[in-house]
Amino acid sequence: MQAEATLELRVRCMERAADGVLSLTLEHPQGGELPPWSAGAHVDLVFEGIGTAQYSLCGPRGDRCWRVAVLHQPQGRGVSRHIHGALRPGDRIRVGLPRNHFSLEPAPEYLFIAGGIGITPIRAMIEAADSAGTPWRLAYGGRRRAAMAFADELAARSDRVRLFPQDEAGVLPVSALLAEAAHGTAVYCCGPEGLIAAVQAESERLGRAVPHFERFSAAPAGRRGENRAFSVVLARSGVTLEVGAAESIVDVLDARGVFVPTSCRAGVCGSCETRVCAGRIEHRDSILSDAEKERGDTMMVCVSRACGDRLTLDL
Repeated sequence: MQAEATLELRVRCMERAADGVLSLTLEHPQGGELPPWSAGAHVDLVFEGIGTAQYSLCGPRGDRCWRVAVLHQPQGRGVSRHIHGALRPGDRIRVGLPRNHFSLEPAPEYLFIAGGIGITPIRAMIEAADSAGTPWRLAYGGRRRAAMAFADELAARSDRVRLFPQDEAGVLPVSALLAEAAHGTAVYCCGPEGLIAAVQAESERLGRAVPHFERFSAAPAGRRGENRAFSVVLARSGVTLEVGAAESIVDVLDARGVFVPTSCRAGVCGSCETRVCAGRIEHRDSILSDAEKERGDTMMVCVSRACGDRLTLDL
């Protein structure tokens, strides 16, 4: 079976970024260069026997190290518990290559809206906007100031940054933020589902362009067809596999030893994106845009399914 491309990196240092948030700086063990990345990218941290989780790169893009911030989630799948409880500087970990489904597109101006740990990709976007000389503003909310990563650093830029600790200032005023934004301002939002839903709804009400989002969990399910069995043809080998009503495509591929990278298995990380050669897709992911779904040439095989009886994949 083919192995997913990863790098073995060393934990150079670990710092407290906020209550419950650890910042990890990762470096090449021999001091070598790391692959380039763009604002909005994330990487997988892979821990054998524990699991894999994705984290946004949030350090300086020209640095020889990668930096991520990890929120402690005691009820999660175990990766954050391991990082907070057992990982130490000097340890080596497997790290996937950067992927970006939340890239910063050119715009005359940006409005960044972040909730909680959603500040991590936004932090890199601020640096990119500064480098391009593009005006931007940030509204950043969290439950408490002490739990908001990088709050002190960002507060120093009070001309462009507004902090909204909920216990001091209430929830992010989404309606006012969007109403104040000039025409043509690109809106980028990352945070919990409630915040994303509010920004989506208000943008639609105001007739604004569709905002850009990155989610931590799958979007609420809309109207979906009933799960039914279908066939998957692997174009490179000609093999046909049967996917049962209770199975996902990636589960069937795994069982047959056909490698596809996976991480979240919820349609939010993009690691399993696969090209579709033929067939109609029922998209169930939270990544692809409406235009990309309409084009129908790629899918997330961890959650999406066939609309008809057969799909042909570029595998």
